[in-house]
Amino acid sequence: MNLKKTLRAALAVVTLATSAASMMPAAHAAVQVSKIQAMLARPAIMCGRFDQTKTLAGMKKPLASNGRFCVVAGKGVLWRTLKPFPATLRLTRDEIVNYQGDRVAMRLDAKTEPTVRVINNVLFSLLSGDLAQLDSVFEVDGAVEANSWNVSLKARQAAVEKAIGTIRLEGGAYVKNIVMSEASGDRTNIVFSDIKTGESALTAEEAALF
Repeated sequence: MNLKKTLRAALAVVTLATSAASMMPAAHAAVQVSKIQAMLARPAIMCGRFDQTKTLAGMKKPLASNGRFCVVAGKGVLWRTLKPFPATLRLTRDEIVNYQGDRVAMRLDAKTEPTVRVINNVLFSLLSGDLAQLDSVFEVDGAVEANSWNVSLKARQAAVEKAIGTIRLEGGAYVKNIVMSEASGDRTNIVFSDIKTGESALTAEEAALF
């Protein structure tokens, strides 16, 4: 898994855990912010299933994968691909680690990889609701309809947009779908389901990684 793919996966999971209100700081969206914030649950621990399809430009058949994700407030995020090939991505404030089985296949330290620090700052700002930093990074648009909502994020800086592309989220109490579109034409769709919250949502193996 290369740096770009790692950061995109990490961003997807962390975005799942955050309130859309923290992504919509403009005065124009003030009413939508309050509506979406009221709709979203914000548990300290959340785990569930993801089904991901990636369509590469020029290819008709998408690449499919699925697995589990866990978000633990104040500790980090796990993105566990189970099929077609097992792999685990762990994101904390200071590093990104990719496991292949019990072996560490990649470790990116924010102290030595400036790009990791920049992206990690954005990701953890989403979790903490750092509106000032998010407003400087994303152009945001959103809408609310009945019990559902959608949010579009576009990075203001070319370097960030190159790493994560543009992002669209749809959901209700939780994010249900994330679509990431790259300038190359590649498109990734992630559907989240079977979401559980609280200590019991974590398996013993997942809890050990935190």
